Amino acid sequence: MKCPLCGHAESKVIDSRPAADGSSIRRRRECLECQKRFTTYENIETLPLIVIKKDLSRETFDRNKILNSIIRACDKRQVTLSQMNSAVTEIENALQNTLQNEITSERIGEMVMDKLKDLDEVAYIRFASVYRQFKDLGAFMDELKKMLAEK
Repeated sequence: MKCPLCGHAESKVIDSRPAADGSSIRRRRECLECQKRFTTYENIETLPLIVIKKDLSRETFDRNKILNSIIRACDKRQVTLSQMNSAVTEIENALQNTLQNEITSERIGEMVMDKLKDLDEVAYIRFASVYRQFKDLGAFMDELKKMLAEK
């Protein structure tokens, strides 16, 4: 690590600890040349995720879109915000672990439905009715029957 004060290329780590946000590591370093101390932060490098929409347009992945759709589906249900955030984090981690930088919106939608099925069945049906664009009551009933058959 290059010293920001004298430019020397070598330093030693005095102290390491998680940063306040929990997603990075704070390191206290001392320059081996001038003995001045400075702080660095290490962050995990993630692949930028691109979402391929149904119309084949592309946009960057936005976890807030998933969270907002889950919040809408769970409206007036017994699901806490921390449970919803955990579901979104699990989805995001699963997408990062595929090591693919392009993901279809359909795949993301299916992952959201899988998480909602575990969280709250009513929220799952609400999300599925919008996501799958049920055209009539028959399509809605088919989804309910499929869900009940899985139990």
